[in-house]
Amino acid sequence: MSIPDTSTTMHIGSVAERTGLSLRTLRHWDEVGLVTPSGRTDGGFRLYTEADVDRILLVRRMKPLGFSLDQMADLLDVADRLAAGQTTGPDDADLRARLDEFITTARARRADLARKLDMADELISQLGAV
Repeated sequence: MSIPDTSTTMHIGSVAERTGLSLRTLRHWDEVGLVTPSGRTDGGFRLYTEADVDRILLVRRMKPLGFSLDQMADLLDVADRLAAGQTTGPDDADLRARLDEFITTARARRADLARKLDMADELISQLGAV
């Protein structure tokens, strides 16, 4: 792996601060190949770019919706391939269908979370009235 320009990269601590994630989570995502930093220093420290942070933020947004690591990786693959614009015909249609499935699933899971939040608000109100 090449070392990106260090003036435009950041170490894992800065990324953790910016994303609100723990160092442990970022290291785990790297180890399982979900979000790999763009480079490493000669000493082996991870170097992240803005694009890496964008990917991390996308994955972070999937966490509360209960997506598995495999699903997260699949979505990143779909997004990468669509963004690269290298697909045509049936491949493009397949990728867009997979993306639509993620959108549908995310909407359903969000609605479920909203229902749970409403129930939590009701509980808090009832407890406050005791």
